[in-house]
Amino acid sequence: MKLLIVSTAPLIYKDNSCYAYSPYVNELILLEKFSKKIFFCCPVWDKDKKLLISKIPFDIDKHFKLIDSNISSFPNFVKAIFCSIYNFFILFKAMETADHIHLRCPGNIGLMGCLVQIFFPKKIKSAKYAGNWDPKSKQPWTYKLQKYILSNTFLTRNMQVLVYGEWENQSRNIKSFFTATYSDSERKEIQKENFQSKIRFLFVGSLVSGKNPLYAIQLIEELIKNDKKVILNIYGEGNQKNILENYIDKNQLGNHIFLLGNQDKETIKKDYQESHFVILPSQSEGWPKAIAEGMFWGCVPIVTGVSCIPFMLDYGKRGVLLAIDLKKDIVQVEKLILHENVFFEKSKLAQQWSQKYTTDFFESEIKMILTK
Repeated sequence: MKLLIVSTAPLIYKDNSCYAYSPYVNELILLEKFSKKIFFCCPVWDKDKKLLISKIPFDIDKHFKLIDSNISSFPNFVKAIFCSIYNFFILFKAMETADHIHLRCPGNIGLMGCLVQIFFPKKIKSAKYAGNWDPKSKQPWTYKLQKYILSNTFLTRNMQVLVYGEWENQSRNIKSFFTATYSDSERKEIQKENFQSKIRFLFVGSLVSGKNPLYAIQLIEELIKNDKKVILNIYGEGNQKNILENYIDKNQLGNHIFLLGNQDKETIKKDYQESHFVILPSQSEGWPKAIAEGMFWGCVPIVTGVSCIPFMLDYGKRGVLLAIDLKKDIVQVEKLILHENVFFEKSKLAQQWSQKYTTDFFESEIKMILTK
């Protein structure tokens, strides 16, 4: 089978090797496993731009290179029009060569892929929608258009669409899905320490406004003011890093809150195992990987109720759904700290749920989709 992957996510060539965003590479390895040849239709970057990348450990049979563009200014807008025309014809050519077309959405290339695939109704297709599928959520019109095309079984034929969470009144081609990090062999029961020495919090994600890391810091700051013995480790990079550093210095939080940058999988895994809570006060999510990983190791998630997160937390039974109101949220967190038995019960439920979704299970699901 000749598998074509259409994605906004770039491939990065350096040192005679090909790289991509690290979590994406983990999925690519499985996709390649069930294909005879693998083609890519996506943009190219000549630098990693501080993206957390990993080497792609297999040969790419063909790369249909697309032009990355933006519309931040009028000259760029004009350029984007010509780029879109060029990309449309490249996408069409790429899809002609494939036996199975796999779209990665949402994104500008994902939108164009949604449109071009309409011309190939007989080809077997799949799509992974990695954003928020919630029909009631406020989203850019381009995202809504992608969702409309993908779920319209007249425009989109022979396609399974993988989405995060379970939603009512969906078309027959919509399939609830997940993303996994850990294998069956890594599953083990983690018993968290009590709160007598330190209460450990963890934030893993990009340091950008959409992930709201400042709110995580402010939440910990309030706990410190209330004489709680807390530590927050923050993993990730982003354009808000300087803002966070300045806030920590200005408010003398350096003994409690630590910016640790991007770290390898094993370092973060160890911290998950030792931490009590994982925080993500994000404004929008698809599948919040850090939350699922933290839950796998018994961390109780403290997270906003966007996208499929309420489903993941069983609407609060497996964690805390933030109101993004410090007074209200502090009350919720302090209740768990005060009642350790409730914390340990949520920790156990979180772990039991997340450990169902392993890479082994993920692989079996991918196999069914690609070999159908």
